[in-house]
This record gives sequence, C-alpha cells and structure tokens, in this order.
Amino acid sequence: MSRTRTLDIPGHSRRAAPEFLVPPETLDAVSPSGDRGGMIIGSGPQGEPLGTSILRPQPTRMVTVGGLYLARQIALRAMATGAWVIVATGRPTAWKVLEQAAGETADGRQVPLAQIRRLTPFDPPRSTEDAPLLVIHDGGAVPQELFPPRSAWQTTMYVLPYLHPQMGNGPAANTAELVLLQRLPPNQAQLAGRIWYLQPPQIQQLTTLADDGAVVLGNMVWTPIQLVTNKREQEILGPVRRGD
Repeated sequence: MSRTRTLDIPGHSRRAAPEFLVPPETLDAVSPSGDRGGMIIGSGPQGEPLGTSILRPQPTRMVTVGGLYLARQIALRAMATGAWVIVATGRPTAWKVLEQAAGETADGRQVPLAQIRRLTPFDPPRSTEDAPLLVIHDGGAVPQELFPPRSAWQTTMYVLPYLHPQMGNGPAANTAELVLLQRLPPNQAQLAGRIWYLQPPQIQQLTTLADDGAVVLGNMVWTPIQLVTNKREQEILGPVRRGD
C-alpha cells in the first residue's frame, strides 16, 4: 500500500485543485488514531496510547500551556493526519521546522501543508472534512481574538508560554473545548484552578508534573498523560520536554 497521501488545497474544488504528495517521513512522525481529526497525544499509566480529536466537525478552540515543544508536536501530528496548518506568530523562526517537515514535491516546490504568517488578521481558507484546518495563534500570554474558529473542521489553538491573570477574562481560556497543561509553578496552578474550576488535588498535581508530563483538560475530563515521541519526530523537534 502506498504510504503517501494526496491533498487538495482548501478553498478549491477537489476536481480543480492540484495535488501534493506528503512525504512518507511526515506520516512516520506520528501514529494517528483512526477517527478523522484524531491523533495520539500521549500514553497512560500502563503505557497505553491515549488520543483525542483535535480537529472536529464543529468550530473548536484549544489551549496549550507550557511552551513551544508541545504546540509544535501537535501541529506536526495534525499535518500528518492531512490537516492544513497556519501559524500566526511573532517568532516565525521557531516554527520553520513545520515547513521543513512538510518537505518538497517532486519538482522542488514546497508542500504547502504549513504556512507561517504574522500576527495580523487574515481570512483563513475554507475547511472541510477532507481538508481540516488548524490555526495556531502564538501571540504571547494574553492573545487577542484575531482568528476565532468559525466553521466546521477548523480548530484555533492558542499557544500560551504561561498563564497570565488576564487570561481568565478572555474567550480563549473560558470557551476552550480542550486544554493541555504542562507543569506550572504554584501561583499559576492556583490561577488555573480558578479559571477551570479545579479541585485542590488537581491544582497540586499541576505543580509536580514531570518534564514529559501533561494533563488533558476538557468537559468533565481530567487525564494525566506522558508525552511520547519517536525517532523521526525527535529528529525534527528534539527530545520531549517542557518549554523550549
């Protein structure tokens, strides 16, 4: 069976759109789950793989707190499931690895799976089930609402280096369907408790997570995980870690 995947450009009909081949190395970097938009994000206490649907048939917000490594890992795995990734950032150099991971077509053109843009408003391409879209907002600890998800199969991911007290007043944190938290210092763990209504044992656990640990937080969901990687992903991103 062929290990390449053909992709259509979002916003164009399938019949008219040119096709691009995703390099096998991009697919090798992850082990996506079987459902559309799902991906493995870590392992459980017994080493069992744990996955979640990052891209969904409804507009979705998600938040990562703890550094660039986790956010770039999610972006890379979204690309491997066939999603388009647009990164709006003030530090484009930090995200160039996504363009490099996407590779080139047979005629030397860059595979346009990942786009790096400035932190200015733009109209994202149309997202569909066959061409889901992940918009990454890397705009500091108190990001403006520049790219709210507006259509099915579009997810906006807010990359927070740390928790700021003002985050509790904005839609990014209050309306996020999915939050991924790495280890937090005690004052930020207390803030997380107020924003997401956590219990004292959960707040305490956030302060003791290992460098490769995280917590998946959602509607009635609190799941500690261990972040996992493989050889190809380590070549692109380096070892699993907190921060960057």
